[in-house]
Amino acid sequence: MAFFSAQNIVKRYGAYTALDKVSIEVPEQCIFGLLGPNGAGKTSLIRIINHINAPDQGTLFFKGEPFERSHTAQIGYLPEERGLYRKMAVGEQALYLAQLKGLNKKDAIQRLKYWFEKFEIGAWWNKKVEELSKGMQQKVQFIVTVLHEPELLILDEPFSGFDPVNANLIKEEILSLKQKGATIIFSTHNMGSVEELCDHIALLNKSRKILDGNVREIRKSHRTNRFEIEFEGNMVAFTNSLWSFAELIGHIQSGSDHFTAQIKAGAGVSSSDLLRNVIGSVNIISFKEIIPSMNDIFISNVSSQKEGVMSNLTE
Repeated sequence: MAFFSAQNIVKRYGAYTALDKVSIEVPEQCIFGLLGPNGAGKTSLIRIINHINAPDQGTLFFKGEPFERSHTAQIGYLPEERGLYRKMAVGEQALYLAQLKGLNKKDAIQRLKYWFEKFEIGAWWNKKVEELSKGMQQKVQFIVTVLHEPELLILDEPFSGFDPVNANLIKEEILSLKQKGATIIFSTHNMGSVEELCDHIALLNKSRKILDGNVREIRKSHRTNRFEIEFEGNMVAFTNSLWSFAELIGHIQSGSDHFTAQIKAGAGVSSSDLLRNVIGSVNIISFKEIIPSMNDIFISNVSSQKEGVMSNLTE
């Protein structure tokens, strides 16, 4: 049973269909990447999960139960567009938002002090929000999002505007929250972050889901049978050893007899087969399979759908 699921969600705005029978299943205590280009439908789905908008069709389930408005108390939502009151003192505002999440004042102050010290912003408690840098403001909003220890976290572009040091800090906190039991829906355009953090993904495009599953399995399923071999020896001997087994795609020479080559193995040829044929010809330094990145897979799937649409239009 999925921790959270959406089944056949449809959302229309007038004549425009934002979501067309989209279904996702989010396993418990995982980081689930909700991916897609601009206009794919991600924000519409997030707003439906947060009960900001209602779907025109479809159903939502939270821990096996029909999803009700009361369940939103167990959700922490960090929107892409931040929303702090600029003229209000940081501590006062954080305390106010924490109490809106259901915390009493004593517990809220205790938890806020812990997080403010952890994020090294304790000195800003009495400062106005407008005096903080964008990164500092985002730290405050992240703290308020996780303060009530929600079971489900929805993070929409959580690294936007952060420098690399603070982005890494937030990544560590997201992983820590997962380890402590949180289930996280993570929406981003940054495919590097997806590979670092996500266990599962769903890729939306043009209002429909076009790909979903475990990140590792998705990458494996998109293998192209390409390998990179670094070796010392004779390039001609290396090329001859590939005969009938693989195709040389290209190579780089970094010394008189030092090469890095990319090859594409033939159908049914395993990495073991390749190594057995090459080992006798050259001295192998390193050998690795080139598995497509999530960025490659994202671009490939979105481009394929676009080409399919264009093909249908011209038929």
